Amino acid sequence: LESFKSLKKSGEITAWVQTAAQPGHFTDFPENLAASLKSALLKRGIRQLYTHQFEAYDLVKKGKHLVVVTPTASGKTLCYNLPVLNDLIEKPQLRALYLFPTKALAQDQMAELRRMVEATGHRIGVHTYDGDTPADMRPKIRREARIVLTNPDMLHSGILPHHPKWIELLQNLKYVIVDELHTYRGIFGSHVCNVFRRLMRVAHFYHSEIQFVCASATIANPQELAEKLLEKKVQVVDQNGAPQSKKDLIFYNPPLTNPELGLRRSAFSAARRFAEQFLKHEVQTLVFATSRVNVEVLLRYLKNAFDSDFRRPEKIRGYRGGYLPRARREIERQLRDKEILGVVSTNALELGIDIGSLDACVMAGYPGSVASTWQQIGRAGRRKGRSVAVLVGRNLPLDQFIVLHPEYFLGRSPEHGLIQPDNLQILVGHIKCAAFELPFQKGEHFGSENLEEILDFLAEQGILYHQAGVWNWTDEAYPADSVSLRNIPEENFVVFNANQGNEAIAEVDFDSAPELIHEDAVYMCQGRQYHVEKLDYPGRKAYVRDVNVDYYTQAITYSGLRVLRCEDQKTLQSAIVEHGEVHLVKRFPGFKKIKFYTSENLGYGKIHLPVHELHTMAYWFAVPETNLLELSLTRNEAVQGFLGVSYAIHHIATLILMCDIQDLGRSVGDRSTRWFALNSPEGLGFYSATGEGGEIHPDLCESFDPTIFIYDNCPGGVGFSEKLFECHHQLLEQTLALVQACRCKQGCPSCVGPVDEVGRRTKGISREMLRFLAADK
Repeated sequence: LESFKSLKKSGEITAWVQTAAQPGHFTDFPENLAASLKSALLKRGIRQLYTHQFEAYDLVKKGKHLVVVTPTASGKTLCYNLPVLNDLIEKPQLRALYLFPTKALAQDQMAELRRMVEATGHRIGVHTYDGDTPADMRPKIRREARIVLTNPDMLHSGILPHHPKWIELLQNLKYVIVDELHTYRGIFGSHVCNVFRRLMRVAHFYHSEIQFVCASATIANPQELAEKLLEKKVQVVDQNGAPQSKKDLIFYNPPLTNPELGLRRSAFSAARRFAEQFLKHEVQTLVFATSRVNVEVLLRYLKNAFDSDFRRPEKIRGYRGGYLPRARREIERQLRDKEILGVVSTNALELGIDIGSLDACVMAGYPGSVASTWQQIGRAGRRKGRSVAVLVGRNLPLDQFIVLHPEYFLGRSPEHGLIQPDNLQILVGHIKCAAFELPFQKGEHFGSENLEEILDFLAEQGILYHQAGVWNWTDEAYPADSVSLRNIPEENFVVFNANQGNEAIAEVDFDSAPELIHEDAVYMCQGRQYHVEKLDYPGRKAYVRDVNVDYYTQAITYSGLRVLRCEDQKTLQSAIVEHGEVHLVKRFPGFKKIKFYTSENLGYGKIHLPVHELHTMAYWFAVPETNLLELSLTRNEAVQGFLGVSYAIHHIATLILMCDIQDLGRSVGDRSTRWFALNSPEGLGFYSATGEGGEIHPDLCESFDPTIFIYDNCPGGVGFSEKLFECHHQLLEQTLALVQACRCKQGCPSCVGPVDEVGRRTKGISREMLRFLAADK
């Protein structure tokens, strides 16, 4: 660490936070804990519980639903394992269902549970049940397992539709454990809430009463998210009693190579240099990269430096989705046993898989949310001793905001996990699944929409049969197969590799296809690059060939919005702020080629595809033209500034909402929806908001109320727009802070967008607009 101090003097290290070691807070075992469990804990060297573990045990024994929210490596697993195992020991008929967001985490937890059960001397069947479970093992697991570890996808498609085969589990089901609760947000969380509705409906049929115990990383609203997911009153355990080791947290911003254009040295190269420094000194290190491609490239660099002698055991391994389960288990074991020195991983190792106590963590780019960043930081120094974590900022607005505002990490996370389970498209899919599982009876409830209207509609479609207040499934299709929990599907495109005899290699959802697999796109899959030679749009097929280039493609999109209904409004002195229901028309005029790491624009191409339409929810604010006169701006200048502001706000909004940048869309137009604007290769253009006709110039419009729209990028929305409406002033303040802190002169990818796209005056205009808007409280 001494060698890094020169970087602090140069200003490249923007913050160096040292957290002192914290003592733990302990308590004796509960009096009603089974003797065999006490013995098992003592055998493992555990003589007392942390206070939050005792509190969780006590609440579970009282029959409460709860969520435990404490840092990484604070012993959350015991918070649910102890009360569950205690009850299963005392009542041999009881069963428990453990849900994890990934198969790898379920496998890891199964090993931990089995060790604990073995130490008690009791025979309690503990098994995973997922897509990797051999067919010949499945009947035995259904009959004999008292603890089943699985994931929401398998519960949705492999357990609930076949509930008669799971009668032993469902008749005796007492506990459902939901680990990594913070991952169940957005579209995925909205689907999972409906899976829980179906689970409770089936459990009620078998006369079981379920008690939920959840564990989560730190987010702003763990209780709200848990209660929306489970639709039950939930208590929170968030006072951490575990000791914390001394940690150095370093925020590093690569130096500018072109201050005029705001270009910085590659964050990827900087992360490699940090990792090499640690590894040279035998410091066991975990490097997180933001994509599978980056993992493979960085792994190659580090292997060239440390594994060039093939006669010696390898020191560096990679870890990501796509590796075989056996290889992932081996890497996890090698980390725990100190057999390897370093691992380069995607966020696959972010969750609570046991990989032992590491010394250093390097993050090659901001992971996308404060919660995820803390999860990755927590992978170093998990038990004791000094550790270090380095966050390297990329040349992107989110990364720059974080490395320039480290205080954002020191308080409570402002991020929210949001879901919208009654999104009609999601809800109807799960009502079909529920009807397949059990007939619906008159008077039942499933979500907040009018259930009988939906059931009658499905009956009209011939999917259900209605007689005497009962709706029975009649369709031949298997509904769970057509409902994906990870997205809202609509006619997915299949990608075929022409180099391998047109073998299918991937699927792309309908809404993403124009942006990812248009002709001449560079499509990336499992660390490899492919050139899209042909897109059969009517046939929903894309044909690609292997390619190796130093750039990726990014579609240019422009969106016209028509406001259908305003849900809420607040009129400020500077702007009119609203949120509500909108109809979106999306066009794809072309694409640009972006150089890896530097974000340089290498050229443009054309896209010839039909418009896409979307019915969703949005948050927007409009500045009346009379207010623009105070800023001495022409209409064109005002639109230019709004395009820059929307670029920055779009990124800051994802920070506040804890969502992916792709979960939100942005548009600049007129509140009356006459026109919307686009910075195209040919310059600033104005287009019809209906997507029809050619250019429309705002100078010809009588009224001029330029408006920024931020919309939920999925049908029906998932609740993002309402939260942004509530956080309007915070959103403006943080966006202003980002733009003011950026050292570029005229605009760059870190603030209002690259100067060659947004124009040379855009940064100055955007900054003045933000000051004007943020001053209005």
